[in-house]
Amino acid sequence: MTNATAELPPPPPFYREPLSVGSVALASRFNLAPLAGYTNLPFRLSVRELGGVGLCTTDLINARAIVDGIQKTMLLLAHDHAERPLFVQIFGSKPHEMAGAAKWLVENRIADGIDINMGCPVRKVVKTGGGSSLMCDTTGATVGLVSQVVEAVRPVPVSVKMRLGWDDDNLSAPYFAREFEKAGVAALTIHGRTREQGFAGGVNHEGIRRVVEAVEKIPVFGNGDVRSVQDAARMITETGCHGIAIGRGALANPWVFRQFDAWVRTGDPGPRATYAERLAFMRLHLKRLVDWRGSERNGCVHFRKVATWYTKALRFPKKVQQRLVMLSTLAEFEELIAPFSGGHAPDGWTEYDAQQAHIAVPAGPIAHW
Repeated sequence: MTNATAELPPPPPFYREPLSVGSVALASRFNLAPLAGYTNLPFRLSVRELGGVGLCTTDLINARAIVDGIQKTMLLLAHDHAERPLFVQIFGSKPHEMAGAAKWLVENRIADGIDINMGCPVRKVVKTGGGSSLMCDTTGATVGLVSQVVEAVRPVPVSVKMRLGWDDDNLSAPYFAREFEKAGVAALTIHGRTREQGFAGGVNHEGIRRVVEAVEKIPVFGNGDVRSVQDAARMITETGCHGIAIGRGALANPWVFRQFDAWVRTGDPGPRATYAERLAFMRLHLKRLVDWRGSERNGCVHFRKVATWYTKALRFPKKVQQRLVMLSTLAEFEELIAPFSGGHAPDGWTEYDAQQAHIAVPAGPIAHW
């Protein structure tokens, strides 16, 4: 055991025990959180192959678009048997659309479970009555919507991902946690910020703890600002959460699930990814994006928005970064990374620096997102 490992907190013993979401057994207690535009099939499948993932969830998908069979939405629902179990996250505000979409997903064997989005703070989602805005209604309408989804797909499990509330004066998550459990929801994921916060400020661990304490039996997954074993240990200790959902931390370090699972099983998270492994993962991700989008051009265009975090993690020169964010062909990609393809890291590069690569989040007033 290295000195760095010796300084790590020990894993909580109960994290070694099996955990299920309803009838769906999880391989670990560390889940890939849904991130719009990022947790598509190519990324989910690539992360799943690294090991340690308990559950994957799709991007948030408009329930109305599923019901209407919109072609672009069908692309977002692309899935692979190797990434099971898979939950599909849906958003909307009309009970019949949400229930109809959930039922269609289950009947077509796309989803092993349904996740309801009540956390998205983005204006175009909130203004339709979906996402975080559902947390504003404690009169029974939101609970009724969730109940209809549960009944539409029973016994397939339904989970809910939500924030602590709309703002600090309306921390409604504990109320909804109690009511959703009564309605038959199988699990909850709690992002430890309010909608008003967006992604600013620190995660409120005490707020997550109140949600954990509000339920009797169902698992609660903590979410927000977990990038290291120390972060995970603190989240577990301060909240009592039954598992952790990791979003942007997984974008910066796709090996995080393998590391966390190893920490729980052995007390040692094991080695971080090497430079060569990071290069190989980036190449695999791009090729799968091309396959998913159906053309080299479309796959490369989709890769552009993830190129920045790869270039930061690998410390590519600025001129390489500038070309990757305008990438058009696989041949150009291979040309650009050829000088680094030997897997030899540049001077001063460390695996720890790469793990801390910053992943941008929306900034400025939430109303403008």
